[in-house]
Amino acid sequence: MAGGPRSGTALNDPAAIVAPGGEPRDPAAPAVACWDGRVLAVGPRDELLPALEGSGYPLERFARLDAAGGTVTPGLVDPHTHLLFGGSREAELVLRQRGAGYLEILAAGGGILSTVEATRGASKEALLEHGRRWLGEMLSHGTTTVEAKSGYGLDLPTELRLLEVAHQLGEEGPIDVLPTWLGAHAVPPEFRTRPDGTEAYVRYLLEEQLPGVAAQGRARFADVFCEGGVFTPDQSRRILSEAARLGLQPRLHADELAPSGGAELAVELGALSADHLAAPSAEGSEALAHAASDGHPVVAVLLPATTWFLMHDHYAPARTLVDRGVPIALATDFNPGTSPTASLPLVMTVACLTLKLSPSEALAACTVNSAAALGLAEEVGSLEAGRSADLVIWGVPNHRQIPYWPGAALVRTVVKRGRVVFERPPA
Repeated sequence: MAGGPRSGTALNDPAAIVAPGGEPRDPAAPAVACWDGRVLAVGPRDELLPALEGSGYPLERFARLDAAGGTVTPGLVDPHTHLLFGGSREAELVLRQRGAGYLEILAAGGGILSTVEATRGASKEALLEHGRRWLGEMLSHGTTTVEAKSGYGLDLPTELRLLEVAHQLGEEGPIDVLPTWLGAHAVPPEFRTRPDGTEAYVRYLLEEQLPGVAAQGRARFADVFCEGGVFTPDQSRRILSEAARLGLQPRLHADELAPSGGAELAVELGALSADHLAAPSAEGSEALAHAASDGHPVVAVLLPATTWFLMHDHYAPARTLVDRGVPIALATDFNPGTSPTASLPLVMTVACLTLKLSPSEALAACTVNSAAALGLAEEVGSLEAGRSADLVIWGVPNHRQIPYWPGAALVRTVVKRGRVVFERPPA
């Protein structure tokens, strides 16, 4: 696969992302050999073992994990989360049931802004404890690599604290955590009372917050919520262009609630991904398709659990994007208000039911393509020689059953860089 994302019909091919466990006594059952934290080779057991021995690898030094009756996949990759925050927002579920919309809740001081208040008051220790809890939950569902956005501080001290905590959690492991700066998540309360509030906040981001984030050196990516009522395409362009100048790779919240020009801007800037895309314009979809056909794909990171939890009826046009050759990925969008789930298998279920993806497409969208959305397709997301030995043994006989059993505890074992980091006790 040469490290690139899959698109079109290739998205439905499970090759290099599925190894059926086979029967215990079947010598031709697939096997995955790992050495020094890397995938060494994949193939039938009766061919693989002699080949390893013939290449000088001492077979007695390999630990054996039995996947009989199960299925082996790469560790799942979650390319869009809001991992770190204070408080919770369960009251908004009732508000939405009564008809309140996302932007209506935000304008009234709820939504992101209520989480900003709680997060600004959260200590580093509290955020670390919170992060460890939810990373553990993600690990139990097979996730081994996570992107984690800031964006619930909106002032420099809190944004730096969030990025530092995300970095520390990644250092602790076992999950790899990739920090993203999302200072342009919303306009904070202290700027909203000003007549030039949004523009003044953009200037603050450009002149103070971004230089501080770059000096800290923790963030790998920069993201902006490009949406009507939040940040315009021009404001988003200015922020992401400056972020890129400072060494942060651009990503984008694009066209979540209405066509906003986000998809077009992501292509213009050469962003790694355009995320959400529940309501792209025809021009935006065309731009993504054209970029893919030109060999410069922007991965469309789709977040169907968010649309589902918001009780909206306009889901991302996944089938259109796939048919146009746009590589798609899936993510949880884990956050306290609009997608409080840490389970990528549940997202796969929602994607199969609402986006009409096949199980194979959904799995590719949570592995090789989600890795590409983070610029990591040469490192994680597939069972290929040289990739990090991040593996999941599922307690189901084929990968199609992963989305088939929503909410079930299907993960038996998780391996990160060749070491077992999670084992579910036998029932």
